[in-house]
Amino acid sequence: MTLPVAFGQPFALLAMPLALLPLLARWLRASSVPRLDLRPSDGASTLIDRGLTAMGMLALAALILGLADPFLRGGSVPYRGQGANLVLLIDRSSSMDDSFAGRAPGGEEESKSAAARRILQDFIAGRPDDRIGIAAFSTAPMMVLPMTTSRTAIEAAIDAQAEPGLSQTDVGRGLALAMEMMRDATAIGSRAVVMVSDGAAVIAPDVQDALHRLAREQQVNLYWLYLRTAGAKGIFEDSRPGESDTPRTRPERHLHLFLQTLGTTYRAFEAESPEAVRQAVEEIGKMESRPILTERMLPRRDLAWLCYLLAGIAVGLLTLARWFERPFAPRRPAPLMRRI
Repeated sequence: MTLPVAFGQPFALLAMPLALLPLLARWLRASSVPRLDLRPSDGASTLIDRGLTAMGMLALAALILGLADPFLRGGSVPYRGQGANLVLLIDRSSSMDDSFAGRAPGGEEESKSAAARRILQDFIAGRPDDRIGIAAFSTAPMMVLPMTTSRTAIEAAIDAQAEPGLSQTDVGRGLALAMEMMRDATAIGSRAVVMVSDGAAVIAPDVQDALHRLAREQQVNLYWLYLRTAGAKGIFEDSRPGESDTPRTRPERHLHLFLQTLGTTYRAFEAESPEAVRQAVEEIGKMESRPILTERMLPRRDLAWLCYLLAGIAVGLLTLARWFERPFAPRRPAPLMRRI
């Protein structure tokens, strides 16, 4: 069992026996009466004497505890909020580093990946109760961040996607990884995978079978945010008569058709500008806002200041008692002058 209180400098606790010193040493002013036990018993005086001794012990003990640097451990507590279990699947192929115009960004232009990162950061900032995981894919899929409620980790994982991408787009295995990550989702709350990509590729038959199986097991809602480059064919456009329409010639359209067969809630968005991306993300957010059982992080809390405050109060009371003792102290008689 882990105790809620820990110490940064536990060796300082070895000095705790020093708190017993007030039991051994008298700190009050010496009395001119040689035998105090001959005086009548005074309950109030006994109580004050014991109280002052206890105050001295408390001051020393609190000071030693403060030097030991006590703190409450951080952790997490269950929390019922409003949001969803989300896995953001981000395309890191080299084409994502181009602008929506299909060229290297110049001037005030923004690459598709930069626009997506910026908008996703704003989206996450407005959804504090979401449990979010990050995955990326290009030549191979990669889990960037397992599902977590830590906003600092999520923001850092999205910012890390600014690195240059690779040439390939293995979207099938990327989707499989994102669905596998849903095994860490909470039991209460919707589950959704949001894929951000500007292209697709042919999915092997064995990967297709795996996606069908995972879709049945995980029951995820799937959203594809297709960042369409200017001049590229849309995923909703039918082929013209005589035009080749195969998974190799039009992979984006056939990926869209395949995702419709998974038997889960699926919706695709085409975005040809950063503003269109923002509108699509906002619409996804409206659809994926339901009660969710998540965790709220509790930071580590320092307790040393409380110990020092207690020690200061105890020392202040002892000082006040010493000051009140002065007017009632017996005065010594003045020495007699020797006559010459």
